[in-house]
Amino acid sequence: MFFTLPTLLTWARIVAIPLIVGLFYLPVEPAARNLAATVLFVVVALTDWLDGYLARKLNQTSSFGAFLDPVADKFLVCAALLILLQLDRVNAFVALVIIGREIAISALREWMAQIGASRSVAVHMLGKLKTVVQMVAIPFLLFDGSLFGLIDTRIWGTVLIYLAAVLTIWSMVYYLRKALPEIRAKAR
Repeated sequence: MFFTLPTLLTWARIVAIPLIVGLFYLPVEPAARNLAATVLFVVVALTDWLDGYLARKLNQTSSFGAFLDPVADKFLVCAALLILLQLDRVNAFVALVIIGREIAISALREWMAQIGASRSVAVHMLGKLKTVVQMVAIPFLLFDGSLFGLIDTRIWGTVLIYLAAVLTIWSMVYYLRKALPEIRAKAR
């Protein structure tokens, strides 16, 4: 099921990453670049919800889609964080915590699947909350301006990305604790 509508939306998320990054290299006003990158990021991020909804609604779920969806999400978040790091809008430690957790938990899930214990590290509400917070923080930081003349997106984005980092660590600890009994059992 490489070319179902839900999978094509997931592929679109991956294809959009160089477009979002490329916007910051165009010779246009910074405010225009920020707005374009923010809008593109938000539209692309919404496809994450849409592809899952359509996969269930159209009965087009697949193991390939289940594999590709989180990969696309991680690529999108990591690319955005690297751009924000280059633009000095996110702290390097925060970016490292978020990206490092994504790599560590992906590896943990892969290993747990290999030993037949993937249920112990299934997606939890804490991980979903972390994702929502970072998916709000990132566009705020990409926009980097005043929204509706009321909201300083740099300040709110910074607060939210720090909250996302805390939730990132918390959810990583949660997943590691859930996996620990399986890890101990296989170490014997």
